[in-house]
Amino acid sequence: MKLSFLMWLASFLPQSQADSLCLATTVYLEARDQSELGQRAVAEVALRRQQDGRWGDSVCEVVTAPKQFAPSLVNPNLRLGSIEAWQEAIDVAFQAQENWQLPAADRKEIVPGASHFAALGIAQPAWRSYPAVATIGDHTFFRVDRLSR
Repeated sequence: MKLSFLMWLASFLPQSQADSLCLATTVYLEARDQSELGQRAVAEVALRRQQDGRWGDSVCEVVTAPKQFAPSLVNPNLRLGSIEAWQEAIDVAFQAQENWQLPAADRKEIVPGASHFAALGIAQPAWRSYPAVATIGDHTFFRVDRLSR
């Protein structure tokens, strides 16, 4: 299955289903080689950004915003290579969405307040000087309050 097919499919689905597909795709692309906790943290950042509204009104808008998440950065001809990792990403996405629908006080947050993450061994973003919330696997999660994007 190619990334371009998944994004095309998302454009035809009802928004709630499209958002699940976009979130699962992002978890797969960003964190398929990370622990379940790391995958959940990636999903949480995308959901927090959607709730914030500065990056888009839907999860699909958030994760396809230019240069924000892997769906906008990797080659659209990329093929998903592991069915097992894809299934895990789907499971993580659904669980994250269920958790995020709870009242804020009842949510189980992995990276409270984190709006950004990076694999600092690969990228050195300008906002890396903001407070780090956690490091899980290869990703460090940051609370970046003052950037509009």
